[in-house]
Amino acid sequence: MAGKRMNVLVYSGSGCTVDAVRHCVFSLRRLLSPNYAVMSIEGKAVINEPWSSTCALLVMPGGADLGYCRTLNGEGNRRISQFVERGGSYIGFCAGAYYGSARCEFEVGNKNLEVIGNRELAFFPGICRGLAFPGFVYNSEAGAKAVEIKVSKSTLTKGSVPQLFRSYYNGGGVFVDASSYRDKGVEVIAEYTEPLRVDAGNVGASAVYCKVGEGGAVLSNTHIEFAAVNLDPQAKIPGYDKLVQALIEDDGKRTDFFKACVLKLGLDVNQESSTVPSLSRLHLSSVSSANTSKLMDGLKEIISTEDGNEYIKGENDTFMLEKPSTWSLAGMADALPEGARKDADDGETGGNRFLDYDKMVKQVVIHDEVPTNKETPYFNHDAFYANLAHYNGGIDPSDEYFGKHILYGEVVTSTNTMLEKNTNLLRRLPTGFTATATSQIAGRGRGSNVWVSPAGSLMFSLVIRHPVALTAQAPVIFLQYLAALAIVQGIKTYDVGFKNLPIKLKWPNDICECPVLVETSSNLKQDALDPSSKAYVKVGGILVNSHYNSSEFLSVIGVGLNTTNAAPTTSLNALQPPAPFTVEKLLARILTTFSTLYNGFLQTGFNRGLEELYYSHWLHSDQIVTLEAEGGARARIKGITNDWGLLVAEELGWEDRPTGKKWQLQSDSNSFDFFKGLVKRKA
Repeated sequence: MAGKRMNVLVYSGSGCTVDAVRHCVFSLRRLLSPNYAVMSIEGKAVINEPWSSTCALLVMPGGADLGYCRTLNGEGNRRISQFVERGGSYIGFCAGAYYGSARCEFEVGNKNLEVIGNRELAFFPGICRGLAFPGFVYNSEAGAKAVEIKVSKSTLTKGSVPQLFRSYYNGGGVFVDASSYRDKGVEVIAEYTEPLRVDAGNVGASAVYCKVGEGGAVLSNTHIEFAAVNLDPQAKIPGYDKLVQALIEDDGKRTDFFKACVLKLGLDVNQESSTVPSLSRLHLSSVSSANTSKLMDGLKEIISTEDGNEYIKGENDTFMLEKPSTWSLAGMADALPEGARKDADDGETGGNRFLDYDKMVKQVVIHDEVPTNKETPYFNHDAFYANLAHYNGGIDPSDEYFGKHILYGEVVTSTNTMLEKNTNLLRRLPTGFTATATSQIAGRGRGSNVWVSPAGSLMFSLVIRHPVALTAQAPVIFLQYLAALAIVQGIKTYDVGFKNLPIKLKWPNDICECPVLVETSSNLKQDALDPSSKAYVKVGGILVNSHYNSSEFLSVIGVGLNTTNAAPTTSLNALQPPAPFTVEKLLARILTTFSTLYNGFLQTGFNRGLEELYYSHWLHSDQIVTLEAEGGARARIKGITNDWGLLVAEELGWEDRPTGKKWQLQSDSNSFDFFKGLVKRKA
């Protein structure tokens, strides 16, 4: 199960249109959540970042493929081709479809629109020729049509496959003589039923599947990713309202076809139609009403009043403050953008169409008392605070400790983003302030990764105000190691009988689960932590962001931990612990453990005791690796430095004998591919 690819990347660089990217992300999230994280990726990242090892599907949206060529020709296309040949998947829509062909012939003889040339990817080994239908205008929907598509049920064998449906078309082509390339792994999966403007050869193929090495590509000249709900029937284009109505009538069939194409590529899809969720209210509470009042007093200078409502306007988000008695559906609708208000009136709060989540006003309910289960049915605040008191050995409301203040939302963008990207708010939050959620729609991971965070995950972000004066004694870099320790120790001390659960740390900040011991044929116990066993599954990750602020570092530590959810990989409960984990109790245990570790760290730094505790849980003791940035040198991992937390690797020579040379590697500059024994330089 190790190494499951969970990212779906939508190209958003030069050449593509903003709307095309939005349609791709919207529809793919509906089909693939919670099994995959769908995000956009820039051209530079395609060329420079190590994205392929975690990517299940790369998507090239509509636009103008000359922009794709300018950015990706050469190294970018080499990496894309290699990714697909080694088992990855590619989908191209419209421009992304002819970009994936061996040759593009677009409007030959029309000096204003003509594009002719060979293309490097060549997943489809022939010509993609356009326009299939007349009327196309760049950067406009004036030439858009709802064209009828006939589906080949013999090539799409999984899912509910429609026979005919109408699909959004705006400037696509046709795959010439597509059925002639069957011996090269090409299958026609859909054809146009209407007369075409250009010569299509032996079949009018609108969409094809291409077998490429161990992977595959689906290329569609129509926009099967365009959901009708996101098209505006009021657009001032003659006949556009009828186009939208036709697509609405066939939207279920379009979705089924899109789903069948994704299944053809081997991805897991939702078996039921799902929606991109709307944001919920946030609930702010503390261990006592006095503590809530004190917290709000500290925020007074950034609270503004408009039309009788109180707001905190951050750099990234706007928060409207409420009391429980002021809740209303009308207030929720007012917080939505214009395009989503009709859905709110219908009781859907915009869940089925585009929403700009950053621009939405986040409503925060300020609770003097602990929220009831009726108010927050998916998070039991009473259980959380009771467990916090239990693990702390009792709670004095005047004490300072992690988890004293909680901001909870059933559905949020990202707990990390809400804190870290709103600096004015962050500057006024105390150490230990915690934001948590049941579901996130934009959880953040390291680099370009997104942490997939469905219900059942424990997701939280913690604020720490770390004194700059302690930099020499207690460097801020160690916060990521303390967080990792807190998670593992919190799991193992959750209750009686949890000590031996097989949870380990992967440098610098991944949490993995794996079997500890396996029986061998000689009846001896063999440690299954051999990297070649590939028994590891990532169940959690940590993201630390720090801002320098006068005399302190303002750090936000984000944690995602699969607790009770089966997808996208596995969870802690899959280990069959003595009793099932609950997110409330586990959050309380991790926070109290973290608080103890951090307070000790402030006094003694990352001392020998913390160092030995860290090594007792990590995977890398004496692991032999290849250092990519050092010319492929072979080295043995010896630990981390106790001053700046650098990974120490000792060079190996003949017969793996130490040469005496050592390297110290930064976590921000290197990534550790544990399963390949490779330390790679980041772009």
